[in-house]
Amino acid sequence: PDGGAHVRPIRYRIIAEDLRERITSGEFRLGAVLPSEADLSATYEASRVTVRRALEALRSDGLVESRQGFGWLVSAEPLRQDLTRLATLDGQLGAAGVRSERRIVSFGFRRTPPRVREFLSGRTVLEVVRLHLADDRPFARVTVWCREDLGAALSRDDVERSAFLEQLPVRLGGATQTIGADAASSADAEVLDVPEGAPLLVAERVTRDRSDQVVLVSEHVFPAHLTRFVVELPADDGLLEPAGLRIVDPA
Repeated sequence: PDGGAHVRPIRYRIIAEDLRERITSGEFRLGAVLPSEADLSATYEASRVTVRRALEALRSDGLVESRQGFGWLVSAEPLRQDLTRLATLDGQLGAAGVRSERRIVSFGFRRTPPRVREFLSGRTVLEVVRLHLADDRPFARVTVWCREDLGAALSRDDVERSAFLEQLPVRLGGATQTIGADAASSADAEVLDVPEGAPLLVAERVTRDRSDQVVLVSEHVFPAHLTRFVVELPADDGLLEPAGLRIVDPA
């Protein structure tokens, strides 16, 4: 046998190394959803079995992971959000050392939606839809409904520059936040760069002033793999009770 014969590289290893380079170069950012196995098969002109083997090799190295509803993702540590105090999303990202950016999707006064009318009784509210980015990747879609008299003093530039909580001319008394789960609609899938139907975490917040009047209602929607909500459970007489938490009766 010819000892100098060329040994042909194994195809799945070639694909794995190319994907590794694309990840480390930043083409696929941390937390990003990778193209589907079918799309990767077409790109690399390889069978799905070969592509899957390449992805499994990257998973063993901790570079990618597979999640129901998303497919294959670039591995990333979820951001932990503290629920023990009222804070802005920008503040939470900054505390974690993450660069944040906000982009206004829509801004305007509109008739109060039925779901908001329970908390804000006026006929009209300021509605602002914005996209939050973390290190240049979509992190949250936030919709805020602000009481008309307070929203009248705010411009589009104002709400793009900083959070409502930092601009309202009232003393805040606190908020009630309800957390649930949903599947990404086609609109949210496009904005958040996730597959349609992917799991989302949804936080609905009602913010009040010191006189217990509602000033803001907001909806915060996160791809489920990018964040975690954290609450400290203080001990009280030997029992662990989640401070500020209650179970919602589905009935």
